[in-house]
Amino acid sequence: MMTTPLTLPEGFNPETSMIAKVTEYGRFHESRRAAHLGADLVANGSPEDMVLAEKVLEAVLRCQETDPNDPHFGNFYWMAEDSHVEDLNAVEFVLESLIPLLRRHGDRLSADLYRRLLDAVRLGLDEIRRLDVHIAYTNITLLDVLNSCLGGELLEDRKIAERGYRKLEAWMHFTNASGHPFEFNSPTYMSVNLRALKHLADHVDDDATRQRARAMSARLGLSVALHIHPTTGRWAAPHGRAYHPSVVCETPPEINLLRQWIADGTLPAWIADVLDSTALPYQLVETVNRERGIVLTSYLTDAYALGSTSGVQNPQADVCMIHYNRPNADRPGVLYTRYVLDDKWFGDSYHATDRTKTRNLPDEGSFLGAQVRNRVLGVYAPLSFHAGKSAKANFIWTESSHVNEIWIDDQRVDSLPADVPPGATVVVASGDALMAVHPLTVTKLSRQTPMRLLEKEDDLVLEIYNYQGPEKRFWELRTPGFFYQGHPICAFFLETAARADYADARAFAQAVASGHFEETLDLAYTNATDGARHYTAVYERGGERLGITVDVMQWRLLRRWTQDNELLFPMLDTESAKQNPTGRVAVDDAYLTCRPEPAWLWASPATGKWVAGYLGVQPSDVTLHTPQGEVTVRGMDTGTLVWDNGAVTLAAVGGEVMRNE
Repeated sequence: MMTTPLTLPEGFNPETSMIAKVTEYGRFHESRRAAHLGADLVANGSPEDMVLAEKVLEAVLRCQETDPNDPHFGNFYWMAEDSHVEDLNAVEFVLESLIPLLRRHGDRLSADLYRRLLDAVRLGLDEIRRLDVHIAYTNITLLDVLNSCLGGELLEDRKIAERGYRKLEAWMHFTNASGHPFEFNSPTYMSVNLRALKHLADHVDDDATRQRARAMSARLGLSVALHIHPTTGRWAAPHGRAYHPSVVCETPPEINLLRQWIADGTLPAWIADVLDSTALPYQLVETVNRERGIVLTSYLTDAYALGSTSGVQNPQADVCMIHYNRPNADRPGVLYTRYVLDDKWFGDSYHATDRTKTRNLPDEGSFLGAQVRNRVLGVYAPLSFHAGKSAKANFIWTESSHVNEIWIDDQRVDSLPADVPPGATVVVASGDALMAVHPLTVTKLSRQTPMRLLEKEDDLVLEIYNYQGPEKRFWELRTPGFFYQGHPICAFFLETAARADYADARAFAQAVASGHFEETLDLAYTNATDGARHYTAVYERGGERLGITVDVMQWRLLRRWTQDNELLFPMLDTESAKQNPTGRVAVDDAYLTCRPEPAWLWASPATGKWVAGYLGVQPSDVTLHTPQGEVTVRGMDTGTLVWDNGAVTLAAVGGEVMRNE
């Protein structure tokens, strides 16, 4: 126990014993931040800390809904100023702090406060059970698992704990059926996921749950390491959820976060080798949900990292995005897309729980796309645009002062704004990257649907309008409806290249324009219930072909293909790592065999390291064959197997290592 009092966080309000946040709407106090502070004070444990901790934890208890007639009895108000429970996740974030506090340091509290906190945990866990968040909501599911497992063990309530053990298995089964978590590749929420799994692995009493948490952390860590762009240190897109500071690289490079996770044991040490030994360039493909056809594609080179998703609708998503190196700037450049209604811009939307204008710009469109390496065919649609004054796709380059050249076909743009004619190609040169955007079919919902380049605040923006005009209602966009003929679309082709690969930006524009575009859209017809209407786009150049077909009536991705084959939905596919459920995974001269369950293999022959993951929940004989030798594990359940220049390490539920000569 420490004797030096804890340094209180900025904003601590002694009048409320909570951390204050001041906005234009007043002063607010988050219950989760107070719970975290209370746990830190008790952990530090000086006499002064303990006196203050009692006050802070009393303030947290006052934020709990204790009326048994309330449908969210046992949850917590997000803010002390709230009169009702609105953000249902509050209970997870508060208990995430309270349960470890009671398990580790409960004996430091007064008997009365300990009892009341224990009662609060019991009420909160009952609310978590009733909510039973869907396993697709990854970060809250893992907090549910963490709180239920550790809370059930704290309360010595086997039923609660076993619910947590089972929910972890259910989440694993759901995730491993496709490959990547449904709440995918999030610079914000992957931190929550890994923190929950780390705490679970460190503190849960159940051995099988501990090993499964470690195994899934390893798999998530592999994905994170493969998505870190070495040149910029940023987390390559696409992102399922991200907040604006990370989108535009105002936060520290995510490579620092990954190295911190390795250093503190959140992720295994071999993840550092993934980060340091993976050679550029490479393409990384991971499937998020096979049934819904959601797959992530990222292409990482020295100059840039381009990423897109095959389909998603989420206001916090980065569905198509480029990070690129800018040697003379204080941070990398970013190109990202947003579909925006009614000409919104930063600060026009609100985050209800924070009661403050945000710097976020929500994506109000739904995106379908196909990517191979440095080329993307994308199609946006505004699915909820039934009334308004504008609807447009935006391509946003951060910090226009760092844009070196802009071309529209063969014409250099020397002043903005600039109109973009139909069929033209826009090329932007910035830092080490060249980026070309070629608008394709754009459904016209008004007389004028401009395409134009302009500076907006400090950014360069390409706007492509489906509608601009007076406020109006769109009868033809209501579905089901008597005038509905499909969603309006805004389609485009995007290609990225290193500036070193072309003489100048004009040469790149000419190269893109030399390719051949094909587009078809089925004739319109009115159907109020079902049916299909196909839109197809194809781009071909130099013998390479990329195509996409979507149904604009039901808004479905139907097909993606290249000149060689259909683009499928691999669990994990890149040069150094693969995952599949067949019972045999091979990377170069190494392979893993096991029963037909999801399993993965990462290979680094240059460093003499191979790591295999078996993600089944039934025991299997697992054999890892490497060019240096072979090892078999008898009766291995969920876990990882590491070969490090002949040294073998097993972290799994059960299993007996049998060295094969």
